[in-house]
Amino acid sequence: MLIKTRTDIPASEITPEPVYRARRDFMRGAMSAAALGLGAIAAPPLFAAPAHVARGEGRGPDWLRAQIAAADENTRALGETLTPFEHVTSYNNFYEFGQGKTDPADKADALTTDPWSVEIAGEVAKPGVYPLEDVLKGMDLEERVYRLRCVEAWSMVIPWIGFPLAALLQRVEPTSKAKYVAFETLVRPAEMPAQRSRFSTIDWPYREGLRLDEAMHPLTLMAVGLYGKTLPNQNGAPLRLVVPWKYGFKSIKSIVKIVLTEREPKTTWNMMQPREYGFYANVNPEVDHPRWSQASERRLPSGLFRPNIIPTRLFNGYAEEVAHLYKGMDLTRYY
Repeated sequence: MLIKTRTDIPASEITPEPVYRARRDFMRGAMSAAALGLGAIAAPPLFAAPAHVARGEGRGPDWLRAQIAAADENTRALGETLTPFEHVTSYNNFYEFGQGKTDPADKADALTTDPWSVEIAGEVAKPGVYPLEDVLKGMDLEERVYRLRCVEAWSMVIPWIGFPLAALLQRVEPTSKAKYVAFETLVRPAEMPAQRSRFSTIDWPYREGLRLDEAMHPLTLMAVGLYGKTLPNQNGAPLRLVVPWKYGFKSIKSIVKIVLTEREPKTTWNMMQPREYGFYANVNPEVDHPRWSQASERRLPSGLFRPNIIPTRLFNGYAEEVAHLYKGMDLTRYY
């Protein structure tokens, strides 16, 4: 597969991390002022985003934007440069909108994400259809800066905003039979053009799954924002999974259904090409994809004349936290 990388982004349009931090402080203050009835006195923005960046920003209801603005700061320092907002929001895999990396940013604007609800079913004591407001009610959102590693051997570093998946699962009280967690993405062909294409090879909805102990791990995040904003549609608005030690296709976007099951659930890429995509999809430099070496990765931004190639780390650098989940397992068999 030929992967094109944008290299024409002027440095002036890349948000430096200190500016991002300052902007978050400003947003918090603005939201607090609005809550006190002072919103009519508007402070000038810290910087003007380029038009194409503004197009990529998430929308979402006021209550969600306020909750995201109040999220706790990241406490986990990776010591790695954040991937520019422009790359995070314009270089995506979201096959409901097409197979090209720019298709999601070009086509996902039509997706309606408010209102939104999530069905939770299966081996739980409290099944139901929960509006997004109820999913997030009482959740303490926090910023998590995570590495994102695609199976196609490119990677990013992204400041997500979200809450531990474990907090949601604990609310619905899994039964003793629950061993796995299955997820499904929205099916809405009128707004997701690839779902109505005659040439699509995917059996919609897009499906993913985790073992229950993986889902309950503290690193497993349900994200509702990035870079201090609501999730852009192309990044999985309004609710997506982020599992940082697994390849990116495990981090399913625009979730509408969560089912706790006793048996391992079927997952989209594993059903389509089981030799290439295992259920676990743990990042492992020792186990190559049939079409891509996994020994190294391109950290975006990267270009032909300035390739940013770095070694791939086992479990994407999170081995200390998650390796115990796979103790005694043959990682070449359970890939």
